[in-house]
Amino acid sequence: MRNSWALRLRSWTGRFALGCVFALAMATSAPQLAVAQAYAINSARPVAIRPNAILWIDPLNIQERNLYLGPGGEHGIPSGPFTFVKEDKGGTNPKFDIRDKDGTKWKAKLGVEARPETAATRLMWAVGFVTNENYFLPDLKVDDMPRLKRGQKLVGKHGEIQAVRLQRPPADKKLGDWDWKHNPFKGSREFNGLRVMMALLSNWDLKNDNNAIYAGKGEGDPELYEVSDLGASFGTTGDSYTAKRSKNNLKAYQHSKFISKVTPEYIDFNFPTHPPLVFALNFPFYISQMRLRWIGRHIPRSDVKWMSSLLAQLTPQQIEDAFRAGGYTPEQVQAYAAVVESRIEQLQKL
Repeated sequence: MRNSWALRLRSWTGRFALGCVFALAMATSAPQLAVAQAYAINSARPVAIRPNAILWIDPLNIQERNLYLGPGGEHGIPSGPFTFVKEDKGGTNPKFDIRDKDGTKWKAKLGVEARPETAATRLMWAVGFVTNENYFLPDLKVDDMPRLKRGQKLVGKHGEIQAVRLQRPPADKKLGDWDWKHNPFKGSREFNGLRVMMALLSNWDLKNDNNAIYAGKGEGDPELYEVSDLGASFGTTGDSYTAKRSKNNLKAYQHSKFISKVTPEYIDFNFPTHPPLVFALNFPFYISQMRLRWIGRHIPRSDVKWMSSLLAQLTPQQIEDAFRAGGYTPEQVQAYAAVVESRIEQLQKL
């Protein structure tokens, strides 16, 4: 009993301290808020309007799309032997570049994001959005594997790795990132459809550097805009205390509210939600996350219904195939697919 009360007291004390910190931050908010707003604005990378920019391509017959193989198809499946190229120290998950037997370069990602990103990419591609080619490999052996700065505990003695996502971009050359607020598509049906998809997937990690622009090497080649990192999908509706809770968390995904408000003209999704209060200790980051909440709100109802009409064409088998491709167990495949189908049904009723 004493231990129980001690734990409660410690919890209340911690909450009180957090409240004091937040109150202090808000009380002195004039200069700090200006700094936070400048942080959020200056971190953006505005993109000039480009006439050959592409975000979405008409998928035509959606039911013919193979969501198990994804945009790369069967011919794109990577095959070994694989050779290590270099480690990528960006992001939060262990990543490194490898080459397959044909000399094709792939980005290998380990950890909690490997499975959800593989499945999310296929659902995005199914309804026409530009995506990377992603393949999930349950087992991978990489030659010339050095000791990694991150994720070394996931690598075996001879370069054996389990549960790996391999990715290659839709075109050869990366031109840069694109900004959610400054891009050629803002206000369009396709852009608003992308916002709906982010809510459907619960892909809450909406930093601008998780978006990319790619193009071919030829002059005048189309510039392909994509959400290049979908690893935060299928968990909570916003950042949480741990990656294990906020990403690839079936229970959190099942119990997350999807639609928060319906009006004759607009739809609000319960996404992205604000981070836990403890993140207010990093005040600029907290404010920058709060400033992303518009992405899931005030979306024209007509554009939501358009995206709903595309999603409704997916068969239950296709949705399950997307999760099978991500290496989920049969039970997990059915459970995740059921949530996606339920969300599509909610969209259909609007």
